[in-house]
Amino acid sequence: MTKGPLQTIELDPGVEPRATVVVLHGLGADGTDFLPVADELKLDAVGPVRFVFPRAPVRPVSINGGAPMRAWYDIRDADLARREDEAGLRQSMALVQRLVEREVARGMPARRIVLAGFSQGCAIGLGAGLRHPERLAGLAGLSGYVPLADTTAAERHAANQDTRVFLAHGRGDGVVPLARGAAGRDLLQSLGHPVEWHDYPMEHSVCMEEVQALNRWLLQVLA
Repeated sequence: MTKGPLQTIELDPGVEPRATVVVLHGLGADGTDFLPVADELKLDAVGPVRFVFPRAPVRPVSINGGAPMRAWYDIRDADLARREDEAGLRQSMALVQRLVEREVARGMPARRIVLAGFSQGCAIGLGAGLRHPERLAGLAGLSGYVPLADTTAAERHAANQDTRVFLAHGRGDGVVPLARGAAGRDLLQSLGHPVEWHDYPMEHSVCMEEVQALNRWLLQVLA
């Protein structure tokens, strides 16, 4: 586990990687949650890939009675569009951008880096990636949404103005409703992003068909 602005768990290929995939976990989870998903991804055609799993800071979460847990930002209301924790969102987006900068400093070009995330991690990955000043390979969001939607058009960086995006969602998601995810899809498409959208008969979770679709998309954006 590495230290720094964010603790990270890494799967290093043991040789010089040709790409990096950063995976951001959801509320109350941990970087280890998506290790099994990484094991299911077959990216041999890309070459060696480094996976980086950051751990969110521990903070009180209002909707959970103020209990401290790993969270990228506070959730103040079940309606995710109301009372967004803008300060927390921006703080975590900046931390993730610094993580991308660290990968670049290690020799990985930004155009070979994918930001991916689940739920809260999806929101942070999309928010950070759209605003990042260097072109990224792609952005992947699972069961999440576009945060700070009203400022996204004005704040996204020209370097990532048409970056490819993968979005997937459960039709029965009771945590982040399908409509919220679809609204993010529509916003990104209206801004000119090539968005690949999938929805599945599941709740707030991940399914194998989704992982397989993500695998195909990663092979395309990292080709």
